[in-house]
Amino acid sequence: MAMLVDGKEIETTETGFLVNADDWNEAVAEVIAKEENIELTEKHWDVINYLRTEFFDNRGNQPNTRSMVKDMGKKWGEKIGSKDLFALFPGNPSKQAGRIAGLPESRRKGGY
Repeated sequence: MAMLVDGKEIETTETGFLVNADDWNEAVAEVIAKEENIELTEKHWDVINYLRTEFFDNRGNQPNTRSMVKDMGKKWGEKIGSKDLFALFPGNPSKQAGRIAGLPESRRKGGY
């Protein structure tokens, strides 16, 4: 499968994840989010950038939803729950946000 972003064809897997993480940029994220009916806000970008940092700067770490709740709550300075992340990424925060962030598909089971 593939998608067209700024005149460039970007290869994706059957499940919509990028084949090559180096193809990712903010325009690619916007296209993926639009395909998933998500309009990216500052909080969406906080989660996306957090996941990218965790993966690329922390030896491929892909946080689950529980870790994301804890870390995003600290970042935003408020107590949040998983429902807050599901409001941003209704298709499962760790998987859907990871897809938009250009990460490989996680093979772990469950999100909590």
